[in-house]
Amino acid sequence: MIDFRYHIVSLISVFLALAVGIALGAGPLKETIGDTLTGQVQALRAEKETLRAEADVANADLQNATTYIEAAAPQLLSGALAERRVAVIALGEVTEEEVDGVEAQLTAAGAQVSGVVTLTEAWTDPGLRSFRQALVGTLVEYLDPVPADDTGTDAELAIALVQALTGANPQAPNEFSEPATVLLELLSVDEKPLLTGADSVTAPADAIVVLTPQGANDDDQAVDEDEAAAVASAQLAVLTAAQDGSEGAVLADAGTSTTSLTSLVLADDTLAETITTVSGTDEVAGQVTVPLALNARIAGVNGHYGFAEGETTVPTKVALTPVDRTPQPVTPDGVADDPAAPDGAAG
Repeated sequence: MIDFRYHIVSLISVFLALAVGIALGAGPLKETIGDTLTGQVQALRAEKETLRAEADVANADLQNATTYIEAAAPQLLSGALAERRVAVIALGEVTEEEVDGVEAQLTAAGAQVSGVVTLTEAWTDPGLRSFRQALVGTLVEYLDPVPADDTGTDAELAIALVQALTGANPQAPNEFSEPATVLLELLSVDEKPLLTGADSVTAPADAIVVLTPQGANDDDQAVDEDEAAAVASAQLAVLTAAQDGSEGAVLADAGTSTTSLTSLVLADDTLAETITTVSGTDEVAGQVTVPLALNARIAGVNGHYGFAEGETTVPTKVALTPVDRTPQPVTPDGVADDPAAPDGAAG
């Protein structure tokens, strides 16, 4: 049993230790301890200055590289998308800098940006699923070709979006067809618009660039797993429709995490073989790569571009066949005649 004397001895020992420590710290060890602490502080200051200098050098190198890429881009991109009209679809709010950067490089490649539309939260909001299903029932009346009955709401919405951006009038190829005009109006209705930017759409597009918001699908943006999977499925449907319904499409992805849209494409063998991706498009190098990747995709070359493992750094520019915007005559029965069809048969 521990008695009172044990506590007295313990307390005396503690106070003796404190006294000895104070005595040594204020006496023989005072300068040693002080010198040690001073040395450590000086070493940390020196390390901080070294790291700062290294960071300044790295930032200067990065700025030099960016300046070089910006200066070389016009020559690198010249003619890559000559006379092509390219629509831009943002899968959510994308920074103005990124949109402007991608637009500038598309223009440098000779393309005309025919419109920039942004999908709203209503495109994937679980609470508006019934609204979207009802809207699709109206949209399919204007789709040509009409999707199969088992296509699904996400895919049908995506097909409607792409046809709204690419649908040209055969007799006046620089103008939208009537169904395309109606589709765009239905998708941007004031009450619950599924997209914004319809006013920027000026002409039928030949090809499409799909932009992801920076940080989209990243781990720190995680929500309910089922909801996240539903959002990703709807986004992938847009990509598939864009590729199937145009000359070619490219995913311009600012994301870099394992849950970025590019990563989801690469994880699916079927998508990876048909969808072209460009990562790092929040930086100039990625933005310059987008028109080159689209050039290759229109030529039938699928690829994945960037600096990550398994990605190609720079696409190879291909000479594209000129765009044919010859108006198609209308036959007596009112059907547009396809000049490429044998014996002038209607297309």
